Amino acid sequence: MTPFLRGGGEVQSSTSAMKTKTKWWDLVCDNAWKVHIAKFSLLVGLIFGYLITGCIADWVGRRPVLLCSIIFILIFGLTVALSVNVTMFSTLRFFEGFCLAGIILTLYALRIELCPPGKRFMITMVASFVAIAGQLLMPGLAALCRDWQVLQALIICPFLLMLLYWSVFPESLRWLMATQQFESAKKLILHFTQKNSMNTETDIKGVMPELEKELSRRPKKVCIVKMVGTRNLWKNIVVLCVNSLTGFGIHHCFARSMMGHEVKVPLLENFYADYYTMASITLASCLAMCVVVRFLGRRGGLLLFMILTALASLLQLGLLNLIGKYTQHPDSGMSDSVKDKFSIAFSIVGMFASHAVGSLSVFFCAEITPTVIRCGGLGLVLASAGFGMLTAPIIELHNQKGYFLHHIIFACCTLICIICILLLPESRNQSLPESLSNGEHYTRQPLLPHKKAEQPLLLTNAELKDYSGLHDAAAAGDALPDSAAANAANGLRSCGSARGLP
Repeated sequence: MTPFLRGGGEVQSSTSAMKTKTKWWDLVCDNAWKVHIAKFSLLVGLIFGYLITGCIADWVGRRPVLLCSIIFILIFGLTVALSVNVTMFSTLRFFEGFCLAGIILTLYALRIELCPPGKRFMITMVASFVAIAGQLLMPGLAALCRDWQVLQALIICPFLLMLLYWSVFPESLRWLMATQQFESAKKLILHFTQKNSMNTETDIKGVMPELEKELSRRPKKVCIVKMVGTRNLWKNIVVLCVNSLTGFGIHHCFARSMMGHEVKVPLLENFYADYYTMASITLASCLAMCVVVRFLGRRGGLLLFMILTALASLLQLGLLNLIGKYTQHPDSGMSDSVKDKFSIAFSIVGMFASHAVGSLSVFFCAEITPTVIRCGGLGLVLASAGFGMLTAPIIELHNQKGYFLHHIIFACCTLICIICILLLPESRNQSLPESLSNGEHYTRQPLLPHKKAEQPLLLTNAELKDYSGLHDAAAAGDALPDSAAANAANGLRSCGSARGLP
């Protein structure tokens, strides 16, 4: 028996049973639903892990959560390999997913917070390519191991090397400063200066005296619940949650549609061909993101990929039904193979674009969420992605009943997301927001830059500040003669009308 670890944590098998040292696990016929429960439990563990570890990481720090997650995934991951029945296997997979979520979330936040603005997306894409490389190596490892228990242990053992992260990666200095933990921040800065042979009096002049003044202040930590009291931040996060849910949810619809034609298309008859086809689509999507985001930015790239996802979904649902009607007429000259080829083409485009939508939504959230609640915001968006992936085992558990309605609902969500994306700010080459008030300053900018001769309809914050002296001018006008006050008022009124103010 050769198991394979698929994207989203799904376990695929080349046989219909799982073998232990003593007996086979009966997972066929009436017990086939247990396979979907195993997939379900891992995804539910990921969802709960994203939500809970995200809040904890904002409260106690990134490093403690990362270390605890690594230790517990070693324990639960190795225990999974010793499972004696399906119930034990599924239960342990829940805890394994919970710990895996903590690792994914904290590493993502640390990458964002340690990188300068121009390198954040590049480093994130490098991490994605490393993950794809692991996905491509997985079938080879499974073929060499031959036993799922050996493969499970082999997958978990590299986490031992991640224990070295405690000595390699420091706590996020950005998070320490944002939460006013100045004593810890001072120690970390001194450690950096000593390690890099820097002079505190010349290289970082003025930093240490400022920290000394603030040492008496108490740490101020914020929970993600505080986001509800904001005006713009919660809307941005909700929009990205819906985008993430739609992107990862509709991805399964396209994959299911492509796999539905595997009997008719020789290329998809082999499991390895199917696996590497999906991995190649993921790789192509990441490469396309690097090019598109470079030229269009975060918001423009997300909008473009969402439009492609919506077009692929609507064409697959509408155009293929029209082609199916024509194939019923003998004089039309169209066969079922034409419909199948169109369906596969739309599925490939949809999987390509929907993967980019989900990945960009998570990255976008990491950039616009303030440091004090960044892990909590990331947890919400990643949990939404988990809910989208959770629809796959649910539909399979019901024997594909409701699959068409499932696709229609997500196709409608893509249209809503296209409108909502226009409300998001652009975060390219901008510094990360530190506090909730900084996050509120991320407001929507026009998708296309204004022409030089064109007057914008909405004033920017800088332009609004120019009118801060209106009240002072009005007060000074009281002391002037009536004619001078009238002239000053007329001048202010004409200036306001030229700007579009009442």
